[in-house]
Amino acid sequence: MRAEVVVVGAGIMGSAAAHALAREGRDVLLVEQFHIGHDHGSSHGRSRIMRLAYPEVAFTELAKEAFAGWRELEQESGQELLELNGLLELVERPEQSSHAVLDAAGAEYELLDSDSANRRWPVAVPDGWTALFQPQAGIVRADLAHRAFVDRAVAAGARIEEQTRIGSLDDVDAKVVVVTVGPWAGRFFPDLPLRTTRETVVYFRREGAPLPSVGQLHPQTGGHVMYSLHDPVHGLKAGAHHAGTEAGPDEPGEPDPALVARTVDWVLRIHPDVPPEPVATETCMYTTTPDEHFILERRGKVVIGSPCSGHGFKFAPAVGTRLAALAAEALT
Repeated sequence: MRAEVVVVGAGIMGSAAAHALAREGRDVLLVEQFHIGHDHGSSHGRSRIMRLAYPEVAFTELAKEAFAGWRELEQESGQELLELNGLLELVERPEQSSHAVLDAAGAEYELLDSDSANRRWPVAVPDGWTALFQPQAGIVRADLAHRAFVDRAVAAGARIEEQTRIGSLDDVDAKVVVVTVGPWAGRFFPDLPLRTTRETVVYFRREGAPLPSVGQLHPQTGGHVMYSLHDPVHGLKAGAHHAGTEAGPDEPGEPDPALVARTVDWVLRIHPDVPPEPVATETCMYTTTPDEHFILERRGKVVIGSPCSGHGFKFAPAVGTRLAALAAEALT
């Protein structure tokens, strides 16, 4: 295993980093311990929420940058990767929404009372609540986007080695090692303040045109409590955000029945046109920092990418570019 830059971990962030590096003419080897597209980590699945609405301006600006990166990847790959049907933030009071951040970022949005929102979409916003609608939002086609990064990296000269587990970074023969291993990051960097949880995702049968993604916000933190988004196969994907129990990525685990029940109850109340019986469930790993910000840093010849705290997928083009820049720094 030898290259100018070895990227360890071929999830969405590693694939985006390999793509950015290969386009710069670097000799890149992308190494994956399983097969690309596996379901043991955080990058599998068909869709992820894409949004500009955030409680911090820095994330909104990063999302704008990522939007441009997704559009560039769409042109490069010839595939539609973003499906923008908007986002609805559900809040008890207007001041709890992301409107102040969107104002600061110059992003378009509408604030609607529950009656106005319910007339426009088959979404039951609770009486007296406010819905913020942000049109530059929707979903990124996760599986297609991941594959596009991998394929375009290979087209630019990157090599791939699957089913290869790295025991120690000292065994990697490279000028720079980019580590994008998500929930396995603690194995290489025990000093990082990380928490890994196994989250539960629930799918429902829904017919008709895709709905906006929906996020019900926590009144104090501004973070998502419950969410739903379009799924290209079943129609609707939903879950409770940051609700899973702590678990290691190599431990066996199944969807949590209590979280399935909680999600079914929420979907029954918010999505009146959706039969409440789930058609499928699955799990994914979250690897979270205390403030939910990302870890993008260099330690000598080692570049650490992510963990992205359960909300990072949408930022992959921007994160990949930043990791490539850190790797270039190490090569100078």
